[in-house]
Amino acid sequence: MRKARAIVRAANDDEGGHAAPLVPSLAGAAGAVVLAIGVAADSDVAAIVGGVVLAVGLLATTLAYHMAIDYGIYKRLDDLEK
Repeated sequence: MRKARAIVRAANDDEGGHAAPLVPSLAGAAGAVVLAIGVAADSDVAAIVGGVVLAVGLLATTLAYHMAIDYGIYKRLDDLEK
């Protein structure tokens, strides 16, 4: 019984997928920097591009987090319901 419990615990404690949201969040951070530079330099084009990249980075981070982590949780919950 202890071995089965250890296997289940190891499967549920998996940290895989936490690095997936890193790339879109870095893109969002770059967008925030470009947005700040564009506003400080009074450059409309840089501010707009930075704002768009920031928004896309934030949305992509949420989507990547949901796909990488939440799908595994939902799959486990569906398996428990069966």
